Amino acid sequence: MSSQVGIKRFFGNISFVVLLNLLVKPGWVVVENLVQDRLGHATFGLVTALSALTLVVAAFLDLGLTPYSVQRVAAQPGFMAETFPTLLPLRGALNAVALAAMAAVGWALGYRGPELLLLLVVGGAVLLTQYGQFLRGTLQAHQKFNTDAVLSVVEKGLLLGAVLVLLPAGLTLPRYVGARLGAAVFTTALFYGLMTRFFGRVRYRWQGPVARTALRASLPFAFMTLLYGVNERIDMVMLERLASPTEAGYYAGAYRWVDAVMMYAWTVLPLFFAKFASVSRDVGAQRALLRFGQRVVAVPLLFVVAFVLFRGEVLFWQFSHSSPAEVARMAVCLKILFLNVLVHGFFAIYSTLLTSTAHERPLSWLVAGSIGLNIGLNLFLLPRFGAVAASVNTLICAVAVSGGYVVLVARRTGVGVPGRLLARLLLAFGLLCGAWFGLRFGLNLSWWLEAGLMAVVFGLIVLGTGLVRRSEIEQLLPGGEKKLKMKN
Repeated sequence: MSSQVGIKRFFGNISFVVLLNLLVKPGWVVVENLVQDRLGHATFGLVTALSALTLVVAAFLDLGLTPYSVQRVAAQPGFMAETFPTLLPLRGALNAVALAAMAAVGWALGYRGPELLLLLVVGGAVLLTQYGQFLRGTLQAHQKFNTDAVLSVVEKGLLLGAVLVLLPAGLTLPRYVGARLGAAVFTTALFYGLMTRFFGRVRYRWQGPVARTALRASLPFAFMTLLYGVNERIDMVMLERLASPTEAGYYAGAYRWVDAVMMYAWTVLPLFFAKFASVSRDVGAQRALLRFGQRVVAVPLLFVVAFVLFRGEVLFWQFSHSSPAEVARMAVCLKILFLNVLVHGFFAIYSTLLTSTAHERPLSWLVAGSIGLNIGLNLFLLPRFGAVAASVNTLICAVAVSGGYVVLVARRTGVGVPGRLLARLLLAFGLLCGAWFGLRFGLNLSWWLEAGLMAVVFGLIVLGTGLVRRSEIEQLLPGGEKKLKMKN
């Protein structure tokens, strides 16, 4: 019973995180569409490629300290008092090194003059954001999920307000990147202040042996973080370099919606990372968390993916300065990329389990293989087919790496792969797509009415396939926990 009550409380944390992100991030996607429409596909494609490059460099020079500190603080509360006085200045120094590395990598890739300056400004904002995530990790590790949820949307909320002010005044590239940098500076200062408010002022105390021990222990996370960063961002950089900034803009317009929807998963999964780490010796608790997390991550994404496959073109209504051919190209990329979302919805939780339970090394080699496959496909296909090829390559690599997750969970953990649950998820998605196709074939409804009807149908499918049971819904309602205690 205590496990069920704990999961209910954890579900409340997740619901709060998702609600806050639903209030802020869809608005940001809409505004960023307007930004791309005003700046143009080529200019925005360049900015997005530079952002992707900076994220790769920043992920590498984090050296795995962010996930490592979350895992260690969650498992050993005394770790923060003993090690953070050294980790904080170390992590700050790595930011300075990362900025210099960004300039060197940008020069090697052929960026010069204004492009190189733009890279440094965008990179500075990304590095500050990454440092803020490092500070927020202390809250996740202490299971302060609701506070962390509020902080997770602060930067996007500030940037949303700034861009809304700039749009009527005349949005330019310098103003846009300046707003990004300003929002990152403010939120990083806020996160540092809140960390000291919750856990006391951390007095910097450099200890070489402590730093070396932490870096050695975090190296598996560093390798894995770098690989994930490259795997997610390499397409954009290669597309801008091998095809054109315009093709990169098309891909960015489609990928923005992928990023927005996957933000749900990337917001929820760190909570499961901390939760898995806190029960690292309890296989039964991990098994319950995996089955719970599988449904929490996948079920909402099933409906969103089906909507995009049948009605994805409506998401580009703001591109009034684009031709119908340009919008159609972005829509094709979007539908291919959302099959990638579907794959992640099924299997991303497996990666979180493996990472939090000391299986970083085989996971890293798996992702490295995916990167090699992706780069090879990109070199061959991007110059000829541009953004569409990048979308297809992303899907192929997602399928390959997710198959590896399943094998690793089955062979390396005692948790096991929930095959029946996966079958029910696949059945639910098939029934949803079949019903949606039948509705479109039989009726000619407006997209919003069609989506509303299919949401009701999907709710019935979820209940009918047993993905969510009526008893579980009752437990989440007010008084449900009391009824659970009475039954037990």
